[in-house]
This record gives sequence, C-alpha cells and structure tokens, in this order.
Amino acid sequence: MSSVAKMIETIETAMDAEQANPEHLRMVEALLFAASEPLDIKALSTSLPEGADVPGLLKALEEVYENRGVNLCCVAGKYQFRTASDLAFLLRKEQPEQKRLSKAAIETLAIIAYHQPVTRAEIEDIRGVAMSKGTIDILMEIGWIKIRGRKRTPGRPVTFGTTDAFLVQFGLESVNHLPGVDELKAAGFLEAIPPSGFDVPNPTDELGPDEDPFVEGEDELDEALEETFPASDPIAPMRPGHDD
Repeated sequence: MSSVAKMIETIETAMDAEQANPEHLRMVEALLFAASEPLDIKALSTSLPEGADVPGLLKALEEVYENRGVNLCCVAGKYQFRTASDLAFLLRKEQPEQKRLSKAAIETLAIIAYHQPVTRAEIEDIRGVAMSKGTIDILMEIGWIKIRGRKRTPGRPVTFGTTDAFLVQFGLESVNHLPGVDELKAAGFLEAIPPSGFDVPNPTDELGPDEDPFVEGEDELDEALEETFPASDPIAPMRPGHDD
C-alpha cells in the first residue's frame, strides 16, 4: 500500500470514529473491557441508550484498535477485546506438564524408597503382581529413581534406588529420614497394631554386600553378545559378570 493510500485510510478511520457518538463509543468500550466473555450486539444494546448505533460503534472501535496491542475481535458472532495475535508470544507462559502417578507407580516408588537396593523381581514379589515396564520408565523419566547397581546373582539383575531429586521433592535429608512406623501410623498409612512380624526396612544409599555398581553400557554389551551368540548356542562366550 502506497503512502497516499495509507494516509487516506487513516483519515477515513478518523472520520468514522468522529461520526460515532463519543459517549456511546466510550460506553461500548467500557462494557467490552469489563466483560468476562464475548458480548453480542443484543447484549450491548440493552446497556446503551435507546437508538444507539451498536454496529456502527463496533466498527468504529474495530478500526481504532486495529493497530493497537489489543484488537476488537468478532468471535462466534460476539465481540471481545483480545491481545494482538503478533504479540501473543509476550503472554505465553511455559509450565511443566503435571502428571498424575498411577496407583502402581506410587506403590512401586514406595517399595523402591524403603527397600533399596531392590530388583524388579523383588518389587513384583512385594506387590504380589507383575509390573509393566512403563511403571519404571515413568518414575525414571520424572527423575525420582535410578539404576544404582547389579545383584551378584544369576542374570545379574539391576537394582533400583531413589535419586537426589526424590529427596528434594519430599524434603528429606537422606533416605534414612523416610517416615518410620510411628510417623506412618500417625498419618493413617498403617494400622494402630501392625501385623505380627511387620517391620519397616532400613534403606541405604550404600552398595549392598551382594551388589556391584552399575556400569553404563553394560546392557548394550549384553544385547550385542546375545544377538551374536544366543544363550542357547553351546559355543557362546561367557558374558562379563554373568554366572553362565
């Protein structure tokens, strides 16, 4: 658009605004600003003096706010002030997605916290049901659990434990500060008289006597050897750290 055309458009817009009743224009503007939802012409008409040219007033306001930080927009036949689309980035707020843990994930987290170091098989044995791989994946994605070692047993299963992020989330100095029997009773998580032989385990950050530290890349090496030499192959080489 040429400079002359822009000038003509500006003059016409100003003339339209001037032709509209200034007081009525202010009233429509106030109503739209104060409204919590879009207003249609009928709703605006009921609040304006009889004979007010509501369509003309709305057109004048649209032109006045056309190049402002907020624009008067018509949505579903109703009118509302909205942030100019090219300035939406200024009001965008990034928020972490809130994920609600499933019952299985909460139970698994509690078992890992109190029984660490603990293997997948031990978690399933305590819960009494098989555990889907997704449960562990979710807890690791959140950053509350980690692979901490391997048991010195056939198959060398990995052991799980909690992370520093877990301690920060729940305001704990260390895993030794997890709620004990008395605190769990007071919170209503345990019966006043626990079953005979019941005891709260003592978790630890230290490697257990039958636990080796986890080595990054060991799983990939096992998978590569399994593809090259299946376990059923009589000439398969012994896996590092396995009791084959």
